[in-house]
Amino acid sequence: MAFGKGCHLHLIDGSAFIFRAYHALPPLTRKSDGLPIGAVSGFCNMLYRYVEGNTGPDAPTHVAVIFDKGSHTFRNDLYDLYKANREAMPEDLRPQIPLTREATIAFNIACKELEGYEADDIIATLSCQARDAGGRVTIISSDKDLMQLVGDGVEMLDAMKNLRIDRDGVFEKFGVFPERVVDVQALAGDSVDNVPGAPGIGIKTAALLINEYGDLDTLLERAGEIKQPKRRETLIEKADQIRLSRQLVQLDCETPLDFTLDDLEVKEPDAEVLLEFLTKMEFRTLTKRIAEAAGVEAPAIPEAPAAAVASDDAPAPEMPPIDPDAYECVSDAARLEDWVAMIRERGYVAVDTETTGLDEMRAELVGICLSVEPGAACYVPLGHRAGEGEGLFDSGELAEGQIALNTALDLLKPVLEDDSILKIGQNMKYDAKILSRYGIAVAPIDDTMLISYAQHAGEHGHGMDTLSERYLGHTPIPIKELLGSGKGMITFDRVPIEKAVKYAAEDADVTLRLWQLLKPQLHRRKVTTVYETLERPLVPVLARMEMAGIKVNRDTLSRMSNAFSQKMAGLEAEIHELAGEPFNVGSPAQVGEILFDRMGLPGGKKGKTGKYSTPADVLEDLATEHDLPARILDWRQMSKLKSTYTDALQEHINPDTGRVHTSYSIAGANTGRLASTDPNLQNIPVRTEEGRRIREAFVAEEGKVLVSLDYSQIELRILAHIADIEALKEAFREGQDIHAATASEMFNVPLEEMTPEVRRQAKAINFGVIYGISGFGLARNLRIPRAEAQGFIDRYFERFPGIKDYMDATVEFAKEHGHVQTLFGRRINTPEINAKGPHAGFARRAAINAPIQGTAADVIRRAMIRMDEAIAGQPAKMLLQVHDELIFEVEKGAEDKLIATARAVMEGAADPAVKLAVPLVVDAGTGANWAEAH
Repeated sequence: MAFGKGCHLHLIDGSAFIFRAYHALPPLTRKSDGLPIGAVSGFCNMLYRYVEGNTGPDAPTHVAVIFDKGSHTFRNDLYDLYKANREAMPEDLRPQIPLTREATIAFNIACKELEGYEADDIIATLSCQARDAGGRVTIISSDKDLMQLVGDGVEMLDAMKNLRIDRDGVFEKFGVFPERVVDVQALAGDSVDNVPGAPGIGIKTAALLINEYGDLDTLLERAGEIKQPKRRETLIEKADQIRLSRQLVQLDCETPLDFTLDDLEVKEPDAEVLLEFLTKMEFRTLTKRIAEAAGVEAPAIPEAPAAAVASDDAPAPEMPPIDPDAYECVSDAARLEDWVAMIRERGYVAVDTETTGLDEMRAELVGICLSVEPGAACYVPLGHRAGEGEGLFDSGELAEGQIALNTALDLLKPVLEDDSILKIGQNMKYDAKILSRYGIAVAPIDDTMLISYAQHAGEHGHGMDTLSERYLGHTPIPIKELLGSGKGMITFDRVPIEKAVKYAAEDADVTLRLWQLLKPQLHRRKVTTVYETLERPLVPVLARMEMAGIKVNRDTLSRMSNAFSQKMAGLEAEIHELAGEPFNVGSPAQVGEILFDRMGLPGGKKGKTGKYSTPADVLEDLATEHDLPARILDWRQMSKLKSTYTDALQEHINPDTGRVHTSYSIAGANTGRLASTDPNLQNIPVRTEEGRRIREAFVAEEGKVLVSLDYSQIELRILAHIADIEALKEAFREGQDIHAATASEMFNVPLEEMTPEVRRQAKAINFGVIYGISGFGLARNLRIPRAEAQGFIDRYFERFPGIKDYMDATVEFAKEHGHVQTLFGRRINTPEINAKGPHAGFARRAAINAPIQGTAADVIRRAMIRMDEAIAGQPAKMLLQVHDELIFEVEKGAEDKLIATARAVMEGAADPAVKLAVPLVVDAGTGANWAEAH
């Protein structure tokens, strides 16, 4: 049928269907192989309901599902920050996108997309063509950007609400009719798509202005007539930005299509083709329903294997025994090609790398292990040396029976980079970094360590040996059996291949078994969103940061080490004078003898060895009244700065890059905070002048600067939101000095009369309360009597009763459920919450703090995940994360643009998942080194 008068075109917004299906249903995996199919299932059900529901006189004559193709369009060429704030697609959704196209074709519906254009532009072009041809158009979408098309035979249908949107519906939404929607959007901007608009002007104000002046061009020409000064200045100063915004929101009705309206004629689904697709997806219910409607027998779909249906309470699924002798050594290209074919057929593979060491920046690849099903695993040796050491008879040449490194990588690279094949690993960040140095960008991934962490944070460790013993009842081959220990220890490239096969292939086999067992539990424990949005997508972000590293000036560190040595010597002399005799200041036992035996100070306790223990808290208590323990604390601080930082950091400078490459542990802290190791850059002291100076050694490359962006009091803001403390929320909204505001509220002191001492006390209480501080702890921090400190805490809770209510409610929740949660759904298990004795207080404080610190950790994780895409195209790299701070390196002259982009991402990181009642605020600074920038 030629399209014309009397024809009715339906245009389905494919992306809207996909995301609605993805978020509406719990995670679902294909039983046979674990492929994510939840979104595909929802999408197929929506298409089925659509086909079944569109019959009768108003049924469409033509229909198409329109998709986006790629993320870069002509709008990105106009404005490189367009859609920069969009979250990355969830990893489990990515492999489902091509399947939704297959589903559309299986239903015999036209499936259209076009490189360089958004789906909205295709919809706009088809709508205009259909209208010009005399036909009707129904756009099945709720996307406000498409409302500019409504009118003259074009309407929208919000299928979720079954609501038809006509011209009056558009006016209700925007305050203007469709022909002026673009003008309103250009003024109001769009934070979701990062359309800048006119700052401070929202939809209502924009509609008022357009209705008053008629159109956007007239408004901008007559902006000087506007009475409100701020609005007038904005329209004058931002006129070019507003015109650019109009270009970004204006849909293109001239999109060059390679098909016509006639190609979109409605066709009946071919039952055989449709059932074949649904059977492949293992959609039992829909397959049966469509087969019955078609009058044919439904194809048989195999039942799920045990591993896919295991429950929390079920024993480990039945799998073949782990038999290292059954693993295969792949030593020629032809056999590796067979494995590649098996991987493609399966759609997923467990992968692990074996290397010469743990330093991902310098370790060499020795071999790769693969597994496609329990018991089916192999090892591909690539860099084993002939001989087990470097003795007289060790030639250092490659051992026989190995594939050439480049040949193997050329064969594996396509599948390791294939978006439709899931790569499963244990601590996948390590393997991804190793392989990236060989030109392979591994994606998409699943990580059994992080799957376990999302479910069991606080219950047990998440290393492979721990998980294997706990969930599989199997103890993997210890690495020490292969490498030895001490002076005789060898590297993995010296391990004979026949021994390496058993150890390495077992890693892949165990990883795959853990994945089959633990992955289905994510949705049962209601932490799928945490894993998919906060854990898995962080892996490539951290890998890039770690590979980038940060430049460290060795000369600066050396000078600091010398200065610390001199200060330590001076302190040591002062300590000896105060003690009246020389002794080893670095010996806790000798310090104890001087303090408790010679001087008779209180608090001395001997351990099992009969010697005194002098930890920092004991010395801090004594330091409130005595100079000697105070000076010993100062000496220890200097000693730690020297040994842990100024000396040790020099050893961590990579000789090839001149930079320090720390390693972040995603699953290190129960609350979601990242841990930094080799070296630890997160614990550099900042409260002392000497500690802050260490940051001077972290410098920018020539022609660049460092930029620091730091959340301001984020945990206090989260506390104000969670505990619903109106006084604190109001102070944050008004941008008040929160510590002064707290002091004013607690001590009834007007803000203008606030003294530094009173503010300091309020600050100590503010931060102490977050960590469940006791009167004893606060007394130590403020160096005041314990009764006075407890009085402060009691008064604090009287003024802010909601905080005490929050604490009590959180502890009760933890006792009842065995865990607490962050605002984003992260589960922190609290196995010690019902403990008695010394552990009880710690468990209680940890439970109280976890939702606050954990939410703060989640916020910065979300910011980091969004940041890569947001700053793409800018001459900048994100280098470090230190608790609430992100460090970037950027070319000189580009720092302001970076700060604006990064600040917007960080301050909006909680949206749209959590609507905080207080604003997030980010402080920014720049400098040649970290100390200057912070």
